[in-house]
Amino acid sequence: MRTLLVADLHLSENTPAMTRGFIRYLEVTAPGARALYILGDLFDAWVGDDLLDHSHPLTEVANPIIAALRHLANSGTRIYFMHGNRDFLIGNRFVDACQATLLPEVQEVELHDIPVVMLHGDSLCTRDSDYMAFRRQARSAEWQNKMLAMPLTERAVLAQQMRQQSGEANAGKTNEIMDVTLSEVVSLMRERGVATMIHGHTHRPGVHDFTVEDVPAKRYVLGDWDDENGWDIIVEEDGDTHSAQIRLRQFPLAEPPTDT
Repeated sequence: MRTLLVADLHLSENTPAMTRGFIRYLEVTAPGARALYILGDLFDAWVGDDLLDHSHPLTEVANPIIAALRHLANSGTRIYFMHGNRDFLIGNRFVDACQATLLPEVQEVELHDIPVVMLHGDSLCTRDSDYMAFRRQARSAEWQNKMLAMPLTERAVLAQQMRQQSGEANAGKTNEIMDVTLSEVVSLMRERGVATMIHGHTHRPGVHDFTVEDVPAKRYVLGDWDDENGWDIIVEEDGDTHSAQIRLRQFPLAEPPTDT
């Protein structure tokens, strides 16, 4: 038995190859998995579940993704979804349509007997003070309700403007500012009593070794998908040792892993 985790697909009407690649991943790689965790930024922007009621370019992307996730759920794989910094307006309607479960911003779970804390990862980037200020505002119920009360066309324009402004702002920031703050990582892991963390957001895939109160710890960072390659994490039992292992892997979209 195995568990899969992905993040940062940033699907949109401008990423048809990634949309096809993720659907193929759901058809080829995910069947038979115990669970699939989507740790945020499935979409590059999401301006409300009422998108599904309208003829909109992103609706044409979302509908086949919903159908593929629902089919996977019906086959017995549990699907869990977590908000990212681009799709935090995804609501219960979308999640229910996928037959998924919406997770809180930080989730503790045992993956094949390994205690893990998982999150999207943006909340760890505390040196980016401008983004953290926006995050506090955008995650508030008042701001979200005000946003969702706007006409869909206005929301779509505003989201485009915000993405453009974010890109321009990020161009002037150092890598250190935009990456996670290690002390925040250690603090969260100490608070939750775990030695393993999994997150996305930074687009810096890797496995980091460090210590939490002198205990060896690992931080797994999922990569962002592009038109040619995808990233996931697989957690499964080793056939020889019967102990669970966590592996970060990159794969071509045209040939996702079969895991058989």
